[in-house]
Amino acid sequence: MVNVDEKLMRDELISFIEEQKKKPGPLMPIMQKAQSLYGALTFEVQELISEQLGIPMSDVYGVATFYSQFALQPKGEHIVSVCMGTACYVRNVEKVMEKMIEELGINPGETTKDNKFTLEATRCLGCCGLAPVMMIDDQVYGRLTPSDVPDILAKYTD
Repeated sequence: MVNVDEKLMRDELISFIEEQKKKPGPLMPIMQKAQSLYGALTFEVQELISEQLGIPMSDVYGVATFYSQFALQPKGEHIVSVCMGTACYVRNVEKVMEKMIEELGINPGETTKDNKFTLEATRCLGCCGLAPVMMIDDQVYGRLTPSDVPDILAKYTD
């Protein structure tokens, strides 16, 4: 049984798709709208877009996985981005990542069961002088050691 919110979101997306079909290059705006409604481009959402546009599912999936703005599963309330770039790597960021995995109980690319955190391994955050570095949402944390991780996460769990 489909709940009322899901039906409203589906109807809103279908209506948006119908409007966008008349314009050139409708896929990106449709995918952006879908993600804003659903929080992610899940398999079911991609399938709906594919059916409504009459294009192969592989085309929708290809765009969804090419652009970093799209998520295939909903993200948590807080996005934890751990830099795995060269400067951070040579300063032992892998130990920080291991501690983050241990504390959150998830691997990079996953979201905690309570939807509080999504853990991401990123290439470069542009803060090489602070290596090793991570960001939680828009807050930068630098010169990290594994022992810093529990206290930093505690700031976001209240």
